[in-house]
Amino acid sequence: MKFSYAMLPDYPLTESLASIRLADELGYHAVYAADEPWHKDLWLLFAAAAAQTEQIKMGPSVSAVTLREPTLIAQAAATLDELTGGRAEVVLGSGNFGVLAQYKIDWTKTKPLTRVKEAVAVVRTLLDEGTITRDGEFYSYDGLFTFARPVQEHLPVKIGAMRGPKSFEAAGELSDGVHHALSYSREAYEYAVKHFRIGAERAGKDWRSLDIGAWVVFATGPDSEAAKQAARSMVGLYASAMPAEQLERNGVSPADVAPIIEAIGAGDLARGIELTTPEITEKLSISGTPEEVREKIAKDIAPTGVNHMILAITDSALVKSFTGRELAGVPDVDTQLRLVHEHVMPAFR
Repeated sequence: MKFSYAMLPDYPLTESLASIRLADELGYHAVYAADEPWHKDLWLLFAAAAAQTEQIKMGPSVSAVTLREPTLIAQAAATLDELTGGRAEVVLGSGNFGVLAQYKIDWTKTKPLTRVKEAVAVVRTLLDEGTITRDGEFYSYDGLFTFARPVQEHLPVKIGAMRGPKSFEAAGELSDGVHHALSYSREAYEYAVKHFRIGAERAGKDWRSLDIGAWVVFATGPDSEAAKQAARSMVGLYASAMPAEQLERNGVSPADVAPIIEAIGAGDLARGIELTTPEITEKLSISGTPEEVREKIAKDIAPTGVNHMILAITDSALVKSFTGRELAGVPDVDTQLRLVHEHVMPAFR
């Protein structure tokens, strides 16, 4: 089982760079960030981190092909790969529904899966060949070329998937792996892995050799309740991006989450947190002491075939930034990275 850090680059950049260096020193597989305008630019941040790190991989999880043209993703990834000496990865998706709404884009009219599948082919072609000619439904080119060339012989290109089953099958068939965000139950991951395997085997691949990542809201520390409160502060913000089918696979009724999403959408974050019960928090995050989170991963996620934990670490600074809520007793990101390294990762080697 690999472990990676999914960062929200909303901290002072010196702090984010220090956390990336620490994750590199501790042996984390990768550091990822969302390619969204809500946050500081991940490409610039990772370019700065390239010279300060030695082993850790880095890239977007995810980059939204509805907003960023896929040839520009390929150009950025190849450039980052050169800067890091061959440590870049990309995960493509259709985009955060909330971000798209602020661009006045109705995601239901974007043919999201078809667009992502085509974007994967575009990025793969430009990375591998340096040139592309294509007449597609969304992306067309006539001899477009780039001098941005990756160091890796095969720079990994993966798909971020949530709804399924076709998105999971597409990830297995067409890409180097899947990052499945915001699921926490065995049922949800068995469903995702089942369909990912179908897609991989359709393409003649060994599905076990591919990256199967669980991108999860995460908080840990010696004070279990404080860690759970940190997760609780963020669960509603993330739940608004979860399709109804995914909520149900995680044992949560969409009707129970609807008032939370409504309150957050109206800007009443305090009410949204108040409505997020401990039961919902437990079902839609991995939080608690290192022993508790280790047991959750071992019981519900690792047995399904998932081979990569991608931890969206939540600390008091992030909670305050997003919600204005003050929380005591929650370790900072760097301390949580150390706790996972010392008390969680050894159980999955």
